[in-house]
Amino acid sequence: MFNLTYLSKFSYCDRLNLFVRKSVTDELHRTTYLRFLQCSTRIQNFSSPSFRGLPKKREVLGRKGPLSFKTLLVTAGLSGALLAFMLYVRREKESAIQLERNRAIGKAAISGKFNLVDHNGLSKSSNDFLGQWLLVYFGFTHCPDICPDEIEKLVNVVENLDKMNGVPKVQPLFITVDPDRDSVKAVEKYVKEFSPKLIGLTGKKEQVAEACKNFRVYFSAGPRDQDDDYIVDHTIIVYLINPDGDFVDYYGQNKTSENISAGILFNISKFEQLKKAFWK
Repeated sequence: MFNLTYLSKFSYCDRLNLFVRKSVTDELHRTTYLRFLQCSTRIQNFSSPSFRGLPKKREVLGRKGPLSFKTLLVTAGLSGALLAFMLYVRREKESAIQLERNRAIGKAAISGKFNLVDHNGLSKSSNDFLGQWLLVYFGFTHCPDICPDEIEKLVNVVENLDKMNGVPKVQPLFITVDPDRDSVKAVEKYVKEFSPKLIGLTGKKEQVAEACKNFRVYFSAGPRDQDDDYIVDHTIIVYLINPDGDFVDYYGQNKTSENISAGILFNISKFEQLKKAFWK
């Protein structure tokens, strides 16, 4: 605690300055600190005995001097508020840094590579789509409701973006997680139910497993019923791949087509700005 007799030797601003420096151990931003001193000066003027004829300050514990309970409480309150503000700023900064670090780690873990067969029976790899924006969804043709809903959402996003001037085309892709049942013909029939723009991809178990691994997609076949039917549990995410073949963003089941469209436009704008800056 501060010695009151020792503090009484200093002016009000000097006491306030000393109190803040003793109380706050974190480094203070210059602008915030100056504003704090300006605020404290206004409070000092307001609490002075000459302000509108206010009575003289009360003595502290019977000692005569310029230090009052009111001054001490105001100083302590302002110092506490400033300390709380600085801790809040530091906590928010650390959270933002950690969030960005997590996103960077996630992007590095998703390569977006695949070697599969399209619904026309042609071999297709991720390299064949370089130079295009891709929206990729993993599912299976026997999915009762979730996959159809997500694919319809994906198709709506692509069609809405196609209507915008100056926006590059986005290619939608469907990759099966059920190669045992999803043959080329089955995938061809399935994707044609949604849009002629949608490309379906399948392949051998090893190829599909490798694609899922590269996208960090989880999938697991459930128990079979008497008709040998089963449901495949899998990750429900739409992935955005840029023209360089890099994963840049993802959209969960809770995202609407408007949310996804806005996210894609933002990433396209950022990608084009970086390209322009690189060539300057």
